[in-house]
Amino acid sequence: MSEMPYDRVKLARDNKRPTGQDYIKNIFKNFIELHGDRRYADDKAVIAGIARLDGLPVTVIAIEKGHSSKERVERNFGAPHPEGYRKALRLMKQAEKFGRPIICFVDTSGAYCGIGAEERGQGQAIAENLMEMSTLCVPVISILIGEGGSGGALALAVADRVWMLENAVYSVISPEGCASILWKDSGKADIAAASLKLTAEDAKSLGVIERILSENEMGQKEYYERIRTLLGEEIQALTKDPDLLQKRYDRFRRIGMTDTEQML
Repeated sequence: MSEMPYDRVKLARDNKRPTGQDYIKNIFKNFIELHGDRRYADDKAVIAGIARLDGLPVTVIAIEKGHSSKERVERNFGAPHPEGYRKALRLMKQAEKFGRPIICFVDTSGAYCGIGAEERGQGQAIAENLMEMSTLCVPVISILIGEGGSGGALALAVADRVWMLENAVYSVISPEGCASILWKDSGKADIAAASLKLTAEDAKSLGVIERILSENEMGQKEYYERIRTLLGEEIQALTKDPDLLQKRYDRFRRIGMTDTEQML
């Protein structure tokens, strides 16, 4: 495990890390990808579909960066357009209709901020996901497998359980973006990273996530089997919880509160 926060950022961005496609391929069976937001287009930065987790039907959604340069260009470097978030929401509402748990894999530096994305309602698409995910009546688990950047990541992480890999990061802004704003110098990204509280340990201590996943044997069969087992156990527990929505609401209300505030 790396010591400096900015070293974690570099590890989270490593193109050799497993991406959403790798998790889908190695954890689930019979994955069927579904396309399009029924409004504009299909966003290849978001992969979404139905699959089986140890025989249980689930909906799986992943922000995909790709590995090679060609794949990364095709996937828009994992920066979703509004239609990507709308596709994800369409599949989530479908999952709710049929009683399927939802599992999300998040890996993005942030939502795409191009002119076209803004014209097609990027902010509204993200806001709708935040609102709708908070009221879904099925279990939702989100795992940050690499970068978790700003609202682009949060749009798939309003979940009952949020987990992070030990070298993943989760932040309101990239270290480079933060340094550019505060010091007009993106070269001070390492200083910014140390202040952003973006590591898995920081997120756990702040109540932003519930679990840190070890990266031991990453990419190997044992690694994926371990995550599959954890997902199966957690979904079983969440499915039996009669107060799922209230506890999800309370979870997000508690984030950032001090012990004194929680006692009031």
